[in-house]
Amino acid sequence: MRADLLAEPVDGLDEALSAVDAFDRALVAGLLRPQHAGADGPTSLADAVAGTPLAARVAEAAAKASAGAAGEDHFVALAAARTALLGSVHDALLTLVEEAAGRSRGAQAIPTGDGQPTANLLTAARAWLSDLARCGWQGLDHEVVSGAAEVVSAMLPDPSLRRLATLLDGFVAELAACCPGASAERFPVRRWADLWSRGMLLTVPGAAGTPTVGTADGRLLPLGIDVQEHATAAQAQVHAVFEPADGSAPRLVRASVSVPKPDTVVGAGIWQLLRPHMSLLAAVGEGRSMDLTGMPVTAEGDLLWSDEHARPGEPAEAFTTARVALPTATAPVTAPLDRHPARIAVPVFLEGYTARTDDDGRLTFTVAGTELAVDTDRIPAAGPLTPEAVARSGACIALIRWDAGTFGVQPLAVESTVRKKVTSVHAGAWAGGTTDKAGIRAEKAATDAAKVLSERAGRLLRK
Repeated sequence: MRADLLAEPVDGLDEALSAVDAFDRALVAGLLRPQHAGADGPTSLADAVAGTPLAARVAEAAAKASAGAAGEDHFVALAAARTALLGSVHDALLTLVEEAAGRSRGAQAIPTGDGQPTANLLTAARAWLSDLARCGWQGLDHEVVSGAAEVVSAMLPDPSLRRLATLLDGFVAELAACCPGASAERFPVRRWADLWSRGMLLTVPGAAGTPTVGTADGRLLPLGIDVQEHATAAQAQVHAVFEPADGSAPRLVRASVSVPKPDTVVGAGIWQLLRPHMSLLAAVGEGRSMDLTGMPVTAEGDLLWSDEHARPGEPAEAFTTARVALPTATAPVTAPLDRHPARIAVPVFLEGYTARTDDDGRLTFTVAGTELAVDTDRIPAAGPLTPEAVARSGACIALIRWDAGTFGVQPLAVESTVRKKVTSVHAGAWAGGTTDKAGIRAEKAATDAAKVLSERAGRLLRK
């Protein structure tokens, strides 16, 4: 891997992010009143997209917003400009990563399928998001935030609206936790602006259309599992190389499973909730490939996992896959609304690096003279991989990510030589079950917690 390429400057990157930051700061104060000189975030967006097809509409929207007279269509235009700028940053960074990894990108994305959600609910959601932009984060109060409750409740039963409903539901919870905004010391400025922009664009009819789906026949070679755990939800995303049965070029794919969970189920206990929904997790834990027949897959490389289209295959060691198959795999395309720097997560194989931990406990890999920060905070508690194991390693399967202006790596698995014997440790090693003492204790605690919750739910239902 040409890690030195990741340190090269990207033309226009700072300017694009500066325009986004200026608009995000404007959302903190709100767009209800005319903007004072030097704080005209909407105009920064308009200047950044001048000369593009968005130029005229965004210039009009910026003028209206700066005067405190923007309407819903103007807010949609500003959200589109902000999303387009971050999309251009995403594309530039992703091109750099693919060049460093020596990997080519797949064909252009297939257009999404038509979606005709209920127009009045989209209009209601857009009206609430517009009111939110007018009052700004500093103007938040419970009356403003609660205005989304009825809209979200009406959206959730409709599958075509569930994506927007879920986003709004989570956004409302974060906003409510910071009410009133006038007394808050700080806000997650970039994150809330991201959620606002995404929500605003999803209110455009057809924007959340179902992606066009094909089928996959061939062999799936897992690389590792990225685990995300929150108080009430957990997700496991398997990154893998897919070798088509027709002999065409292998390509990178993902398979995800998400479940709600009680906040008492943590660590290795989450596998009990995830396993029943995806046989692939057991295959990853066992170091085995999967044979796919007619598995639904999107143009963006997401397998819509169904156990009836998969069966266990031959043993497939992840580091062998990383050394042999990963360098030749083509990268998937990215859906238009998913083009954001935070979404960059590219599987790579690293070896021959030097690991160093500084006085503050921050771990870095020096790869071919280039330092890459290691995001040890993303190492899940649901597996045996630890920061200490990463620091001792000599080879690593990781995801390249971009955060706070620099590239870094998230380890999925590491390989070390101990007493002349090569051993590997995987973040998802407990996905299919474990004999590890710590894992067994966590699973037992999760089982006990689930029994207690089941009994309590039964008593409530009987009442």
